[in-house]
Amino acid sequence: MKKYFSVGEAAKAVHATSETLRHYDRIGLVKPSRKDEWTGYRYYTEQDIVRLNTVRALQLMDLPLQEIKKVLEYDDLEKIVDFLARAEEKANEKIAALQYSKSKIQLAKSDYERKLRGRKALNGIVLKDIPKRVILLSDTLEVPTLDNLWNYLSHFYEKVTPARKEQFSFEDLAGIYTEKGIDRLFAVCIRYAEIDGLEVLPKGKYLCANCTEENRKQVLDELIKRARAEYGADPAFTVQLIIVSGILQWNYEVQVYIGGERG
Repeated sequence: MKKYFSVGEAAKAVHATSETLRHYDRIGLVKPSRKDEWTGYRYYTEQDIVRLNTVRALQLMDLPLQEIKKVLEYDDLEKIVDFLARAEEKANEKIAALQYSKSKIQLAKSDYERKLRGRKALNGIVLKDIPKRVILLSDTLEVPTLDNLWNYLSHFYEKVTPARKEQFSFEDLAGIYTEKGIDRLFAVCIRYAEIDGLEVLPKGKYLCANCTEENRKQVLDELIKRARAEYGADPAFTVQLIIVSGILQWNYEVQVYIGGERG
């Protein structure tokens, strides 16, 4: 004796909605084996479930329902084998694309996790001892944008002649260096050789505070004012590190030098 399934039971078995099964019935793709002539209720057999699962699998191949309907009507085994071979090839392509996407997501996740581990929130203004840093200034970039922060370090590698590229490597950091009212984006050097555009940030004490794009100038002015009033310093430059705060979002850590020797 055949076992029958209601629309709801069949939909649950193939991970679809009842309305999807009714649509399949309306277009003649998968019709239930039995319909109650009085109530109009649809009932599906186990063979119908197999057919429904086949349709759902073929939809994952991005095939339109009308093409799936033709495939299900094939009565030529060679055609069926040929179609399934092409479907398998498409499935392999989708798997490869998903694996590639997954690898990119994993890389991005690792990058954000590393940034999260390295980020220390500042509450108000703090005094930091920061070691000497050597930075390479951009010739053209003045402010961070979505375009220039994407693949940021490539811009600085392009400043280096091909023969000297192996002599350079950079930290995964971005920032703004300001001197005499001129802003320039920079990269922090891990390894470097003498070329135009290098600037040495001295070791010593820096007044530091976090800020957003909206209050960056206000915070910077406050740090400079405090450096002069409380430490007798007259900062010749300022540094504004770009701190990633989300996907395509960033804030800043402003640093104002107040003590130590340049060079």
